[in-house]
Amino acid sequence: MSRMLGFQPIHAARHRGFTLIELMIAIVIVAILLAVALPSYQNSVQKARRADAKAALLDAANRQEGYMLDRGTYSVDMTDLGFAQSPYTSEKKHYSVAATVCSGGSIDRCYVLTATPVSGSPQADDTRCTAFILHSNGSKTATGSDVLNCW
Repeated sequence: MSRMLGFQPIHAARHRGFTLIELMIAIVIVAILLAVALPSYQNSVQKARRADAKAALLDAANRQEGYMLDRGTYSVDMTDLGFAQSPYTSEKKHYSVAATVCSGGSIDRCYVLTATPVSGSPQADDTRCTAFILHSNGSKTATGSDVLNCW
């Protein structure tokens, strides 16, 4: 009678799940995708954090120019520019910014600002752009393995 109503006996239904081989293939595919995507993601995050160094350098340069207008000289002491410490730490705490006298010049004529990753910061592992350098004449340089793409 159950066959006449269109029902099948319970023992006739076939349940099929994943085999161990199918599961292992899926795991291998996910592992390969992670191996490719994770380094790319980390590079993108490091690149985004470099904006912290650039913003800090531009802020310090603006303050240097204001200091020059008021006093007729630049300063290597970042506290003179209104920062809490010298060298000072950038807003997002990824970079330390320091000022030095430019080579062959004096502090009343030129300065060099350098942003380096703070020790223990995720940016300390950034080998592509290890430091950002901004000169008082506006020239921008960097150190690392990919200096042409840092700025």
